[in-house]
Amino acid sequence: MTKEIFDIVDKDDQIIGQATRDQVHGNPNLIHRVVHILVFNSQNELYLQKRDINKDVQPGKWDTSVGGHVDKGESYRDAAVREMEEELDINGANLKYLYKYRLRNDYESEYVSSYYCLWDRPIKINVDEIEEGRFWRLDEIVKKTDSGIFTPNFLDEIRRYQKF
Repeated sequence: MTKEIFDIVDKDDQIIGQATRDQVHGNPNLIHRVVHILVFNSQNELYLQKRDINKDVQPGKWDTSVGGHVDKGESYRDAAVREMEEELDINGANLKYLYKYRLRNDYESEYVSSYYCLWDRPIKINVDEIEEGRFWRLDEIVKKTDSGIFTPNFLDEIRRYQKF
């Protein structure tokens, strides 16, 4: 299996090197790029995925519609398109750029580029990565914020989106 290689960036999101997935996870000093896509339907419900129980980070928790790493040399937008296809089998969607921010925790540091997508067609989850998925009303998410069922990164993302 080929090791995933990511661009490492500085505090201004300028590329300064490369590292493998294993090197960036567990080392918050290595900032790498990721994308988040918030997939809404026309009823303003947000699609969330439940992470597979075998994932190394936040297994079994509900997370952003789509999230993934930006590969070495790849643009944020290209990564978003690729990840939407890989995770939810969404092709040809109109992505709207929302915002970019830096996120750091004890485990890793990421530059996150977030996008919005309106999608009313069928979604087919990648069962190798996702346990299940469904649309949620935003008030339903708010009511369960403190329940422990969501990833911390998703809770951070939804708070940013609501302020946007």
